[in-house]
Amino acid sequence: MIESWKSFLQSQGALIEAHSVLHFGNPTRERAAATDGTIVADLSQLGVIAFNGDDAATFLQSQLTNDVRSLHPDSAQWNGYCSPKGRLLGNFLMWRQAGDYCLQLSGDILPSVQKRLAMFIMRAKVQVRDASDERVRLVVAGKEAVTAVTAAMGAIPEAAMHSLAVEAGQVIRVGEDKFVLSVTPERAADVWQILCTSALPVGAPVWDWLRLNAGIPMIVSATQEQFVPQMVNLEAIGGVSFQKGCYPGQEIVARSQYLGKLKRRMFLAHVDAEAAPGDALYSADIEGQSTGTVANAAPAPGGGFDVLVVAQVESAATQTLHLKAADGAPLTLKPLPYTLPE
Repeated sequence: MIESWKSFLQSQGALIEAHSVLHFGNPTRERAAATDGTIVADLSQLGVIAFNGDDAATFLQSQLTNDVRSLHPDSAQWNGYCSPKGRLLGNFLMWRQAGDYCLQLSGDILPSVQKRLAMFIMRAKVQVRDASDERVRLVVAGKEAVTAVTAAMGAIPEAAMHSLAVEAGQVIRVGEDKFVLSVTPERAADVWQILCTSALPVGAPVWDWLRLNAGIPMIVSATQEQFVPQMVNLEAIGGVSFQKGCYPGQEIVARSQYLGKLKRRMFLAHVDAEAAPGDALYSADIEGQSTGTVANAAPAPGGGFDVLVVAQVESAATQTLHLKAADGAPLTLKPLPYTLPE
């Protein structure tokens, strides 16, 4: 987190731990605002890996799950990076900013993902760097988000998964009422103040709750190399191209798509207990073995936790899933905001 930005947020009432804003003094009010209001949150807990150079697009095309060639300066995309076994090492919100390809991911896995990608650059004309602290990144979501972001940044993209360069930085629209902003540090405080006339400042857990309720997964250190992309619905949100060329794990990802039916999928659920990524799930039909894993979790406005879980499809359809033990807290499944492919 940029030190001057950290000091500014603290002057606004932020409680910060490591690189993450926990809350602005009233977590209950902040969670309530996420359900029917408009919120603004700092994204310093996430990292950004930036690639540039003549061969950057070609290199990333050979490494990531989505079609980087289709990522134009005015667009954005979800993307992933797999091991040779087709398991996700990380997933990203990706956009272009000036001459860079920017990959936003969970901050706890940035060093390992950057190091691994850098190993394969070899003689290509590509430079890679940790760009996390070059810009202030914010997210704005809710019914007044369009008005707030337009006032603060001057203009917005017209459609979701599009990006727009403006004087203060970059505006990436990730949903009808959700925006990620990449703001130059010298403009960040002014942008924040304008946003706060329409939006309530909230901590990172509130954005986590909104993101996971939108069905958008985030690979973290506890879940690296556990899921093929389809297990976390990455293809359902447009994060996998099945027409592009080879990339690490591509054969396994394609086999999961075209041969047989997926045995595990990601579901949205609620549980009246504390949950965390990596927690095991159990069901009565699979005795003594885990039937799934918590991918993401966040405190819910009404109490308990909302979670994205990857579980056996059959178990989720016919059994009650339980957290951490066969007799652990039961999960209540909730509908995802999109339709899964057959």
